[in-house]
Amino acid sequence: MSRQSAPIVLDPAAGDADAENRLLRALGPAARVDVLGVPAWSVTDPVLLKELLTSPDVSKDGRRHWPGFDEAVRTWPLALWVAATNMFTAYGGDHRRLRRIIAPAFSARRIAALQPVVEEIASRLADGLESAPAGASTDLRERYAVPLPIAVIGHLMGVPEGRRDEFRALVDRVFDTTVTPAEAAANTRTLYAMLDGLIAAKRAAPGDDLASALITSAEEEGEAALTEEELRDTFLLMINAGYETTVNLLDQAVTTLLSRPEQLAHVHAGRATWADVVEETLRHEPPVKHLPLRFAVRDIPLPDGRVILEGEAILASYAAANRHPDWHDAPDDFDATRLTKDHLAFGHGIHFCLGAALARMEGETALRVLFDRFPDAELGVVRGGLRPVPSLISNGHRSLPVRLRP
Repeated sequence: MSRQSAPIVLDPAAGDADAENRLLRALGPAARVDVLGVPAWSVTDPVLLKELLTSPDVSKDGRRHWPGFDEAVRTWPLALWVAATNMFTAYGGDHRRLRRIIAPAFSARRIAALQPVVEEIASRLADGLESAPAGASTDLRERYAVPLPIAVIGHLMGVPEGRRDEFRALVDRVFDTTVTPAEAAANTRTLYAMLDGLIAAKRAAPGDDLASALITSAEEEGEAALTEEELRDTFLLMINAGYETTVNLLDQAVTTLLSRPEQLAHVHAGRATWADVVEETLRHEPPVKHLPLRFAVRDIPLPDGRVILEGEAILASYAAANRHPDWHDAPDDFDATRLTKDHLAFGHGIHFCLGAALARMEGETALRVLFDRFPDAELGVVRGGLRPVPSLISNGHRSLPVRLRP
């Protein structure tokens, strides 16, 4: 470990995330970073990160625990990530209240009921890919990885089919860390207007969907009920988290299997399952690289003697932590047969992602359907030719050219 002389300015376009993560790990369990102008501590040691993610000394409520909150809301391109009022940014009793209201929507029974829906969507999208001519490349991110979770979350939330592409475009910009503060603010206004319209439509004509159920819960909980702002920002969280992360999971899994054919052979030979592939993808290439932000409620001593001071921001660097050499043997190798695939892709502790089971089910189903239909698929470019999405948060590619019938 080397002593750090200046903050590492994280690349907003993620030009070489692996190299950046190696640098962060080399600086110890936590490194001082600049996140689009905001100073923070990037935590890459998995043991320390787990401790902080479960500690009452760490909050996600910037309004209460971050002196830089007011300035960030005015000037930071990622203002929405700290300013939204929902379970994602809640602390203590507020978080427990919001999670209790939302958790039933992701029960094992509800997820099981969604499996045939996901199967039908994946099969329909695969049907559309059948027309691709032999030898020609198809952008599998755009034609499969993106529309599948958009259709699933649209079904779950009751978003009309004609509005789903609009939501998709707006959510893409939420994860884009190269936009200006003005562009981010304009995108937020448009996104909130669409969410307000969805809530109004569901109040006027409730359906058998999660959006209608949340509105009902919001109005029936008495003193614990969701405020109008919490309801809208909960819709925002559901659509954001239910879309972008699953897109990247599918993107990275397909990329890995086509660039490492021996891993696909493990599945075909029965040495690994699709669940193994999904879990190793979540470890090796998690859908979210860095998740902003958490805040120190009081001074937090680090193992190397440094201190995260009260009010300082903390960045959970999941991608770097997942490949920490103290956690896994040969951490940079993708191995679907790896016995221990532990990771932090869905977080840890009280903020562990409620939609984890749904994402896993979507990933397993979509990969099985795709490779059953196109067992001879090939990457249309060398892996090094794939360009990352312009985001220090989102971990995917701008496009994924694949020859479905070589």
